[in-house]
Amino acid sequence: MTTPNAPVSPYPATYGFALYARSRALPATVATLLATALLAALGAHELHAYIDPDKRVPVVALAPMLAAAAIGASLHQHSTELDRAAVRPWWPRRLAHLLALTALAAAVLALAVPGHAQTFGASAIVRNLLGAVGISALAAALIGARLSWLPMIVCLSTQYLAGGGVHGRTVTVWAWAMQPGPEPAAWATAATLFLAGSAAYVMHGPRPDGSRD
Repeated sequence: MTTPNAPVSPYPATYGFALYARSRALPATVATLLATALLAALGAHELHAYIDPDKRVPVVALAPMLAAAAIGASLHQHSTELDRAAVRPWWPRRLAHLLALTALAAAVLALAVPGHAQTFGASAIVRNLLGAVGISALAAALIGARLSWLPMIVCLSTQYLAGGGVHGRTVTVWAWAMQPGPEPAAWATAATLFLAGSAAYVMHGPRPDGSRD
Protein backbone atom coordinates (compact mmCIF):
# COMPACT_ATOMS: atom_id res chain seq x y z
CA MET A 1 0.00 0.00 0.00
CA THR A 2 1.37 3.39 -0.98
CA THR A 3 0.92 6.66 0.88
CA PRO A 4 -1.33 9.06 -1.08
CA ASN A 5 0.92 12.04 -0.37
CA ALA A 6 4.21 10.24 -1.09
CA PRO A 7 6.27 12.08 -3.73
CA VAL A 8 6.59 10.36 -7.08
CA SER A 9 9.79 10.79 -9.05
CA PRO A 10 9.19 12.18 -12.55
CA TYR A 11 12.21 10.24 -13.85
CA PRO A 12 12.33 6.54 -14.74
CA ALA A 13 14.33 4.17 -12.55
CA THR A 14 17.07 3.89 -15.18
CA TYR A 15 17.69 7.64 -15.17
CA GLY A 16 19.68 7.49 -11.94
CA PHE A 17 21.89 4.72 -13.25
CA ALA A 18 22.47 6.53 -16.53
CA LEU A 19 23.39 9.71 -14.67
CA TYR A 20 25.77 7.81 -12.41
CA ALA A 21 27.39 6.02 -15.36
CA ARG A 22 27.90 9.31 -17.18
CA SER A 23 29.35 11.10 -14.13
CA ARG A 24 31.85 8.27 -13.60
CA ALA A 25 32.70 7.95 -17.32
CA LEU A 26 31.70 4.29 -17.25
CA PRO A 27 31.15 3.96 -21.03
CA ALA A 28 34.70 5.21 -21.68
CA THR A 29 36.05 2.94 -18.94
CA VAL A 30 34.35 -0.14 -20.39
CA ALA A 31 35.65 0.75 -23.86
CA THR A 32 39.17 1.10 -22.42
CA LEU A 33 38.94 -2.31 -20.75
CA LEU A 34 37.82 -3.95 -23.99
CA ALA A 35 40.59 -2.22 -25.95
CA THR A 36 43.14 -3.34 -23.35
CA ALA A 37 41.99 -6.94 -23.70
CA LEU A 38 42.28 -6.71 -27.49
CA LEU A 39 45.81 -5.32 -27.24
CA ALA A 40 46.73 -8.06 -24.74
CA ALA A 41 45.46 -10.74 -27.12
CA LEU A 42 47.39 -9.26 -30.03
CA GLY A 43 50.51 -8.90 -27.91
CA ALA A 44 50.40 -12.48 -26.67
CA HIS A 45 49.97 -13.72 -30.25
CA GLU A 46 52.71 -11.57 -31.76
CA LEU A 47 55.17 -12.66 -29.06
CA HIS A 48 54.57 -16.29 -30.06
CA ALA A 49 53.76 -17.03 -26.44
CA TYR A 50 52.32 -20.39 -27.42
CA ILE A 51 55.93 -21.50 -28.03
CA ASP A 52 57.56 -19.82 -25.04
CA PRO A 53 55.04 -18.94 -22.27
CA ASP A 54 57.67 -16.84 -20.45
CA LYS A 55 57.37 -14.27 -23.23
CA ARG A 56 53.93 -13.42 -21.85
CA VAL A 57 55.46 -11.67 -18.84
CA PRO A 58 55.23 -8.16 -20.40
CA VAL A 59 51.60 -8.82 -21.37
CA VAL A 60 50.47 -10.12 -17.98
CA ALA A 61 52.21 -7.16 -16.33
CA LEU A 62 51.22 -4.32 -18.68
CA ALA A 63 47.60 -5.22 -19.43
CA PRO A 64 46.51 -5.26 -15.74
CA MET A 65 48.25 -1.91 -15.25
CA LEU A 66 46.27 -0.31 -18.05
CA ALA A 67 43.00 -1.87 -16.89
CA ALA A 68 43.55 -0.87 -13.25
CA ALA A 69 44.45 2.68 -14.28
CA ALA A 70 41.14 2.98 -16.15
CA ILE A 71 39.19 1.56 -13.22
CA GLY A 72 40.96 3.86 -10.78
CA ALA A 73 40.19 6.93 -12.90
CA SER A 74 36.50 6.00 -12.93
CA LEU A 75 36.40 6.26 -9.12
CA HIS A 76 36.70 10.06 -9.34
CA GLN A 77 33.83 12.10 -7.87
CA HIS A 78 33.09 15.40 -9.61
CA SER A 79 31.05 16.82 -6.74
CA THR A 80 31.97 15.42 -3.35
CA GLU A 81 29.64 17.79 -1.48
CA LEU A 82 26.66 16.77 -3.63
CA ASP A 83 27.42 13.08 -3.18
CA ARG A 84 27.64 13.49 0.59
CA ALA A 85 24.18 15.07 0.59
CA ALA A 86 22.62 11.93 -0.91
CA VAL A 87 19.89 10.27 1.15
CA ARG A 88 21.12 6.73 0.54
CA PRO A 89 24.57 5.55 1.66
CA TRP A 90 27.24 5.49 -1.01
CA TRP A 91 29.17 2.40 0.01
CA PRO A 92 26.90 -0.13 -1.80
CA ARG A 93 27.27 1.83 -5.04
CA ARG A 94 31.03 2.09 -4.63
CA LEU A 95 31.26 -1.64 -3.98
CA ALA A 96 29.08 -2.52 -6.98
CA HIS A 97 31.03 -0.10 -9.17
CA LEU A 98 34.42 -1.54 -8.22
CA LEU A 99 33.38 -5.20 -8.32
CA ALA A 100 31.54 -4.90 -11.65
CA LEU A 101 34.44 -3.26 -13.45
CA THR A 102 36.97 -5.64 -11.89
CA ALA A 103 34.90 -8.66 -12.88
CA LEU A 104 34.54 -7.37 -16.44
CA ALA A 105 38.26 -6.68 -16.73
CA ALA A 106 39.13 -10.10 -15.28
CA ALA A 107 36.81 -11.87 -17.71
CA VAL A 108 38.01 -10.15 -20.87
CA LEU A 109 41.71 -10.37 -19.93
CA ALA A 110 41.40 -14.06 -19.06
CA LEU A 111 39.82 -14.69 -22.45
CA ALA A 112 42.47 -12.57 -24.17
CA VAL A 113 45.43 -14.41 -22.65
CA PRO A 114 44.46 -18.05 -22.09
CA GLY A 115 46.97 -20.68 -21.16
CA HIS A 116 47.93 -23.40 -18.76
CA ALA A 117 47.53 -22.46 -15.11
CA GLN A 118 51.19 -23.17 -14.39
CA THR A 119 52.43 -20.62 -16.96
CA PHE A 120 51.82 -16.93 -17.57
CA GLY A 121 48.22 -17.30 -18.68
CA ALA A 122 44.75 -16.41 -17.44
CA SER A 123 45.53 -17.23 -13.82
CA ALA A 124 48.52 -14.88 -13.68
CA ILE A 125 46.82 -12.00 -15.48
CA VAL A 126 43.72 -12.16 -13.26
CA ARG A 127 45.89 -12.25 -10.14
CA ASN A 128 47.87 -9.22 -11.34
CA LEU A 129 44.66 -7.39 -12.14
CA LEU A 130 43.31 -7.92 -8.62
CA GLY A 131 46.51 -6.64 -7.04
CA ALA A 132 46.71 -3.65 -9.38
CA VAL A 133 43.06 -2.69 -8.79
CA GLY A 134 43.61 -2.98 -5.05
CA ILE A 135 46.56 -0.58 -5.18
CA SER A 136 44.59 1.85 -7.37
CA ALA A 137 41.57 1.77 -5.06
CA LEU A 138 43.76 2.34 -2.00
CA ALA A 139 45.52 5.21 -3.76
CA ALA A 140 42.15 6.72 -4.71
CA ALA A 141 41.17 6.78 -1.04
CA LEU A 142 44.52 8.25 0.05
CA ILE A 143 45.57 10.67 -2.68
CA GLY A 144 42.56 10.91 -5.01
CA ALA A 145 41.27 8.98 -8.00
CA ARG A 146 42.98 11.19 -10.57
CA LEU A 147 46.41 10.07 -9.32
CA SER A 148 45.39 6.53 -8.37
CA TRP A 149 47.30 5.11 -11.32
CA LEU A 150 50.66 6.45 -10.17
CA PRO A 151 51.48 4.21 -7.14
CA MET A 152 50.17 1.16 -8.99
CA ILE A 153 52.31 1.74 -12.08
CA VAL A 154 55.38 2.47 -9.96
CA CYS A 155 54.82 -0.73 -7.96
CA LEU A 156 54.31 -3.06 -10.93
CA SER A 157 57.02 -1.42 -13.02
CA THR A 158 59.52 -1.83 -10.19
CA GLN A 159 58.61 -5.50 -9.92
CA TYR A 160 59.01 -5.97 -13.65
CA LEU A 161 62.43 -4.33 -13.69
CA ALA A 162 63.78 -5.86 -10.48
CA GLY A 163 61.95 -9.16 -10.18
CA GLY A 164 63.03 -10.88 -13.38
CA GLY A 165 65.35 -13.81 -12.81
CA VAL A 166 65.33 -13.40 -9.01
CA HIS A 167 64.62 -16.57 -7.04
CA GLY A 168 63.82 -17.35 -3.44
CA ARG A 169 60.89 -17.57 -1.09
CA THR A 170 60.44 -13.87 -0.47
CA VAL A 171 60.40 -12.94 -4.16
CA THR A 172 56.94 -14.52 -4.50
CA VAL A 173 55.68 -11.89 -2.05
CA TRP A 174 57.42 -8.66 -3.07
CA ALA A 175 57.46 -9.56 -6.78
CA TRP A 176 54.05 -11.20 -6.83
CA ALA A 177 53.16 -9.79 -10.26
CA MET A 178 56.09 -11.59 -11.90
CA GLN A 179 55.16 -15.07 -10.67
CA PRO A 180 53.68 -17.67 -13.02
CA GLY A 181 50.37 -19.38 -12.45
CA PRO A 182 48.71 -20.04 -9.12
CA GLU A 183 51.68 -19.29 -6.85
CA PRO A 184 50.06 -19.30 -3.36
CA ALA A 185 52.15 -16.48 -1.85
CA ALA A 186 51.68 -14.29 -4.93
CA TRP A 187 47.92 -14.85 -4.89
CA ALA A 188 47.78 -14.13 -1.16
CA THR A 189 49.61 -10.83 -1.64
CA ALA A 190 47.42 -9.77 -4.58
CA ALA A 191 44.23 -10.77 -2.75
CA THR A 192 45.29 -8.86 0.36
CA LEU A 193 45.98 -5.73 -1.71
CA PHE A 194 42.62 -6.04 -3.43
CA LEU A 195 40.68 -6.49 -0.19
CA ALA A 196 42.52 -3.68 1.60
CA GLY A 197 42.17 -1.25 -1.29
CA SER A 198 38.53 -2.11 -1.89
CA ALA A 199 37.67 -1.69 1.80
CA ALA A 200 39.40 1.69 1.99
CA TYR A 201 37.65 3.01 -1.12
CA VAL A 202 34.22 1.57 -0.34
CA MET A 203 34.14 2.88 3.22
CA HIS A 204 35.74 6.30 2.67
CA GLY A 205 35.39 7.03 -1.04
CA PRO A 206 38.02 8.84 -3.09
CA ARG A 207 39.98 11.67 -1.49
CA PRO A 208 38.56 14.99 -2.72
CA ASP A 209 40.72 17.03 -5.05
CA GLY A 210 42.69 19.66 -3.18
CA SER A 211 41.77 18.20 0.21
CA ARG A 212 44.17 19.04 3.00
CA ASP A 213 42.75 16.85 5.74
